[in-house]
Amino acid sequence: MDPISNHSSPVFTETAPFNKSRSLCLHSKVLPRSATAAYSPSLYLTIPRKKTILLDDVRSSGWLDAMKSSSPPARMNKDINSDLKNQDDLDDAYQTWMLKYPSALISFEQIMTCAKGKRIALFLDYDGTLSPIVDNPDLAFMSDTMRAAVRKVAKCFPTAIISGRSRDKVFEFVKLNELYYAGSHGMDIMGPRRCNFSSNRTGCVQSTHKQGKGVYLFQPTSEFLPMIDEVYRSLVELTKDIEGAKLEHNKFCASVHYRNVDEKNWNAVAQCVQVTLKNYPRLRLTHGRKVLEIRPKINWDKGKALTGIIMFAAGLNNCKDVIPIYIGDDRTDEDAFKVLKEGNRGYGILVSSTPKESGASCSLRDPLEVMEFLKSLVIWKKSGSL
Repeated sequence: MDPISNHSSPVFTETAPFNKSRSLCLHSKVLPRSATAAYSPSLYLTIPRKKTILLDDVRSSGWLDAMKSSSPPARMNKDINSDLKNQDDLDDAYQTWMLKYPSALISFEQIMTCAKGKRIALFLDYDGTLSPIVDNPDLAFMSDTMRAAVRKVAKCFPTAIISGRSRDKVFEFVKLNELYYAGSHGMDIMGPRRCNFSSNRTGCVQSTHKQGKGVYLFQPTSEFLPMIDEVYRSLVELTKDIEGAKLEHNKFCASVHYRNVDEKNWNAVAQCVQVTLKNYPRLRLTHGRKVLEIRPKINWDKGKALTGIIMFAAGLNNCKDVIPIYIGDDRTDEDAFKVLKEGNRGYGILVSSTPKESGASCSLRDPLEVMEFLKSLVIWKKSGSL
């Protein structure tokens, strides 16, 4: 039985945090799931041939709607009584939402009952999961206590961070050698030399990390590097007069942050991206939390990265007793949640303080709750329960 119910397409919003405590929600979605499901060994890439794309059909207004749906404006708290009423309404909505996405903390023992006797593999997003969402992406630092929690859990279970950021940038934030890192939405994977990546696989090479340690690199989209460089330089020039726009080169994708752009100028940001994409039909646009991301149009995403790390990197190939746990907050994490859902195994945990549709099976409110969940995993492991 698949404990994950059929959800509609994700709709992402952001609101202020809630203050009420979370109610007990023991849901069928955290009941034991099948241990026989296995990932297909036919993991592969599909890189399309260059062809004309009808971007004229993709109107800037459509992009603007998508930008607004994932980035609603902050509430103006002019009337305290009205604000308190709105807060109560939001709290009620969140409690109702939790019936569908129960707390992974409250449901922890049920999740661990399912995992007993199996091998847990842990996958984490970075921004909004291990660190708070901030206005300046260069300042999205994780706390020392969070770093300590990640270090301890990585000693207990194979642990990977899968982010839209460049792999090097994520490593500079996290600074832990014992992890697997998948940057650029999984298009740039680094694992320790002991991992099982075959050097005969396309895009896989042996290398040495900055600290002199041997690692394997898996970069299935290396041929796109010159193209992404061109796109980044073009977007820097096109957006230079848009106040608040920030460009980020994430190696295998280019990101345009509009968190600090006045909403009346969001259309200008969308037009800059649209104009650029017209010249690169092998690239595609994806939406994140107040960010537009341009990346290769290939059959690869965070879900494929999750599967690849399990199969080829973490020593878990041909292990049918693996229970993957993926924790993330962004719409790009839905690709990983989908893999877990369709494979009828593991747990997708959505980090969100506001109700939104997702393919995840459980939820956590914010990075603080993520840290508590990681600490609980370590305690459970050391107790010998696993």
